[in-house]
Amino acid sequence: MSLATLPLAIVLSGLLAFSQWLNSPTPRIPRTADGKPNLAAPAPRAPDGRPDLSGVWQIESTPREEMNRLFGAAVAPQALGDDPSTFSKYMINILADHNGDDSLLLPEAADLYKKRRASTRIDRPMANCLPAGVPHAELLPRPFRIIQSRDMIAILHEGDGSFRQVHLDGRKHPPDPTPAWLGYSVGKWENDALVVDTVGFNDRTWLDVMGHPHSEALRVQERFRRRDFGHLDVQVTIEDPKTFVKPFTIRFTERLVADSDILEYVCAENERDRAHVR
Repeated sequence: MSLATLPLAIVLSGLLAFSQWLNSPTPRIPRTADGKPNLAAPAPRAPDGRPDLSGVWQIESTPREEMNRLFGAAVAPQALGDDPSTFSKYMINILADHNGDDSLLLPEAADLYKKRRASTRIDRPMANCLPAGVPHAELLPRPFRIIQSRDMIAILHEGDGSFRQVHLDGRKHPPDPTPAWLGYSVGKWENDALVVDTVGFNDRTWLDVMGHPHSEALRVQERFRRRDFGHLDVQVTIEDPKTFVKPFTIRFTERLVADSDILEYVCAENERDRAHVR
């Protein structure tokens, strides 16, 4: 598949290289003899004995050889400061593991996808300062922070300024939720894995840069497992009977960004690019 028709530099231009506090080492982090973070150390535990997922995370990139095989040279140039070596294949194409973009799409969804691919307008939500959505926000080459308590986990995204609340207090999904950009998330622990079930989405986010759609029937089920101190393995199953022939699953790893933090980013502030794009 080719990205020749995709204005990659433009659709990624809404992302901002993240900043960091200076001289602010992460407290209570294990370190090697030379003072570097020991990402292979055992995963920490919360006071209740559960794995502690807290920290600043960013997705591990897909090897360049695989990116070139999937997408060709379209991802080779840097896109307005975005380094393609930090990209995940799923950020570009959520169906990267499947042969043929249309193989899992129902006819109406396939038509919408083709229209998005053919369009030259900058209508990607993030290009208009709108949220990336789930799971797209975790696939961006931008950090996010997880804050964990006993009854709730908060996920704060620097890349689009959005946040998620994962309720762990035993509540059920709302029976008739108002469609939301990031849906409504409830979670539970299965041994050392956090299982998150999210429903109640609107249909306005894209699942990837290439424009794969979803409907309000989207359901996203995630499993987070902190393998060690520095690696968070994630399994995501996407189910949408109005868009896809069957559910599908992707797997990726988030890497701890030690001695750093997320900072405020307001996309619409001083935005001057869209008026010049045709």
